[in-house]
Amino acid sequence: MATAEAEHRDIVIVGGGICGLATALALHRKGISSLVLERSDALRATGTTITIQTNGWRALDQLRVGSKLRQTSLPLKGVRDVSINNTTLKEVPIGLGEARCLRRSILLEALAGDLPSGTIRFGSQVLTIEMDPQTSYPILRLHDGSVIKAKVVIGCDGVNSEVANFLDLRPPRMSPTCSVRGFTIYPDGHGYPHDFVRINHNRVVLGRIPLDEKSVYWFIARPWTRQDSTISKNSDLIKRSTVESMLGFPAEILEMIENSEPDSLSLTRTRYRAPWDVLLGSFRKGTVTVAGDAMHVMGPFLGQGGSAALEDAIVLARCLAPSMISLGHGESSREKIGGALDSYISERRTRLVRLSVQTYTIGSLIESTSLVVKLICILVIILFFRDRLGHARYDCGRL
Repeated sequence: MATAEAEHRDIVIVGGGICGLATALALHRKGISSLVLERSDALRATGTTITIQTNGWRALDQLRVGSKLRQTSLPLKGVRDVSINNTTLKEVPIGLGEARCLRRSILLEALAGDLPSGTIRFGSQVLTIEMDPQTSYPILRLHDGSVIKAKVVIGCDGVNSEVANFLDLRPPRMSPTCSVRGFTIYPDGHGYPHDFVRINHNRVVLGRIPLDEKSVYWFIARPWTRQDSTISKNSDLIKRSTVESMLGFPAEILEMIENSEPDSLSLTRTRYRAPWDVLLGSFRKGTVTVAGDAMHVMGPFLGQGGSAALEDAIVLARCLAPSMISLGHGESSREKIGGALDSYISERRTRLVRLSVQTYTIGSLIESTSLVVKLICILVIILFFRDRLGHARYDCGRL
């Protein structure tokens, strides 16, 4: 049972990453306060950089932070698929859309900077969530022994979500692929065009995006090996194993990896929520729900993880705000909140199933060694995803 000293809050957001802060800011823009519980002692910048596409910038504009973030990044002109001998195989212009690569720390600071003081509580780790038998509202118990009674709990706590566990969601699946990420600084300038360049060779996919005129973000998707679990914390070993996996790639690419900033390197095994889990998953229990990677973690093949999380924030705040503004007590209030969360889930599910199917199909095409599987994937892409940038033109609407 909860103690008499329990803290009472209307909305608690678990996780202070991009999705959690964006959700808190979206609610703040609607005049609704929230408490963000972040287990780290400061803003997390895991992953170093993030690509935001047109749909993500629309969400950032609704949050009123888009303009200042644009000043910190270069607009990309298009996507180019390139062969290992540097011949352009296919080029897709961004056109009227917008894509930029941001440093995660800058994005997090922009979101946190517009939140009221005291919104983020660092060093707060949720141990358990349970339903109050008297009110049927959630109770959170934290690692320091404190207890919070909330009207609404939103899990933005990533792939290892405690809130998703409370909702009995299936654990994210392990992919046979891992992702290596880093960035490289060129003191005299890199001279690369403002394009997202991809090279696919021998089941290894490399992506390169300029952050500014002197720094480049890059990522590599390659098959996971047993040794990866032992080297993921050692930047020198990550760099060495990455170079070894890229035999046949251009010398300038290998040099880019060799000269990368050690602190920027990360190696993680790709995890994803399968399309059928997104379609059938129960994303609400009472007045508890999830957003971001806790809801729809996906592979890196579309680069939509961050942008989709920003969409979640806008839709969730838009759906939830009316019921919170007129919040009262008793069963009717719970039903109103539950209905608002159902509206959010219904709207997002339609969008997320399509995103997850497209990501899953592209990932299977890259990862599989079966010609039959590859043929099926190609047919699915031709039939349903012929517009390669269609996923980025989605508009989640006004806040």
